[in-house]
Amino acid sequence: MRADMHFPLSEAVRGAYRKGQEDETLEPLVAASEAQIPIGRIRPDDAVIFYNIRGEREIELTRALTEDDFSEFPVDPKLNLAFATMIEYDRRLKTAVAFPPETQLADTLGDVIAAAGLRQVRITEAEKAVHVGFFLNGKKADPLPGEERIIVPTRKDVALFDEAPEMSIDQIAQTAVEKIRDPQCSVIIVNFPNVDVVGHIENEQAVIRAVEAVDRHLGQVLSEARTINLPALVTADHGTVEKWLYPDGAVDTGHTTSRVPFILIHPDKDLKLASAGELTDIAPTMLSLLGLAVPQVMTGRCLIDKPVGHPDAKKRLLLIILDGWGHNDNAEGNLIARARTPVMDELLKRHPWTTLDASGTAVGLPDGTVGNSEAGHLHIGAGRRIYSDRLKIDQAIAEGGFFSNPAFTGVMNTTKKRGKALHLMGIVSFFSSHGSIEHLFALMEMARRQGIKDLYIHGMLGRRGELPESGARYIRQVEEKCQSLGLGRVVSVIGRYWSMDREENWDRIEKTYRMLISGDGEKVPAESTHEHNS
Repeated sequence: MRADMHFPLSEAVRGAYRKGQEDETLEPLVAASEAQIPIGRIRPDDAVIFYNIRGEREIELTRALTEDDFSEFPVDPKLNLAFATMIEYDRRLKTAVAFPPETQLADTLGDVIAAAGLRQVRITEAEKAVHVGFFLNGKKADPLPGEERIIVPTRKDVALFDEAPEMSIDQIAQTAVEKIRDPQCSVIIVNFPNVDVVGHIENEQAVIRAVEAVDRHLGQVLSEARTINLPALVTADHGTVEKWLYPDGAVDTGHTTSRVPFILIHPDKDLKLASAGELTDIAPTMLSLLGLAVPQVMTGRCLIDKPVGHPDAKKRLLLIILDGWGHNDNAEGNLIARARTPVMDELLKRHPWTTLDASGTAVGLPDGTVGNSEAGHLHIGAGRRIYSDRLKIDQAIAEGGFFSNPAFTGVMNTTKKRGKALHLMGIVSFFSSHGSIEHLFALMEMARRQGIKDLYIHGMLGRRGELPESGARYIRQVEEKCQSLGLGRVVSVIGRYWSMDREENWDRIEKTYRMLISGDGEKVPAESTHEHNS
């Protein structure tokens, strides 16, 4: 790479760091000409590929760019974009989908409970609504027969949850207690999201408060369960803050590869658990406790070492998911160990427990990669391994089929016929569960092969599982890739806080929309004066 090459957007991100900004909440940066005219804005009849995966945080921005009757904030009603997404974010969106979902999973934990005529309730707050519903049910959006979803609203009076680490946990716990008291509720599934949500923010004291709040409310819910001898399981979907530091001492706000605890609280004190397992074992174990047959498609195993004979045969069970609570015997850099957790400490002393694999191939992800809430809940409910979108996409790139994907070729052919620009937008990261920089690079290479002339890249940054100030390094890599291909330029960068929302914080999405369409944001002088599509 020549020494005189210019990398304007990555340099601008580093400048933002010096002003006290960080990747997650980075204010928009926009490439501009010498006359301060934004370069590479999305214009009518352009083409867009939103290359993120996962999908739940991508719906709102996609709606703003594609819906004819969008009304959450003022938009250009005549964009008429050729629009493709890497995976299906929502079946109601009018977009081409490169990797559509496979058939919805059958015979999940929820399906078996529903087929038995038992009532089940899922309780969490809005941050985790999609996980205890859509993902836990095998990617089925609508509630099952006899299923009730109680979603406590997420607080809107704080910008980030380190300002209120307790979140809405009081309401979640109280609702759980009410359902425990209702004998008609057979299966109660509770998700406490605090450790995961707050753990993504670099605020050690706030994380410790979140851990302690979860421990406290775990005790409250279990205390009620004990009054009626209701069997309970306590587990997690992945790890987070039990490994708070990288080897060099920098803070790691991402997920981890840690195993997670699995604790059995049961009236039969003679029950014992297997020495180890994985998240796919939870569904077979729960069904065994409920006296229900385990479907053959569930390759997970029951973790209990002998047949279960529940004394009152009422077929009731409580599952508590401590979102992000990993297990780590090493106290160094372990914020769970740093916190006061008398309830969890007592559970581990008095009840059978084991640990479960919750990352990598055990949850359908590439070997060695960290777990996440989507894969975690999907595998808790499925009772079998489900290969992730990321694995399928990586395989398609390796085998070459990615470069002839009809959703991508269709969009690229349309933009060539129209003589318009192609825009690639999404997370710029390697570790994010929302996507990979390698997927962006593959699309850039495909655009070159397809003869695209005007290619603009809009990056979203977020330090979850990344080293400090990694966003600038990734943007530099994309700028270098543009130069090596002789095609494309990075023209916008923004923190994912503003672009990847799922709580209808439309003011955040509008900020991203204005950046993409109008060029609102801090203007960054570009190297050349080429202003096509400006």
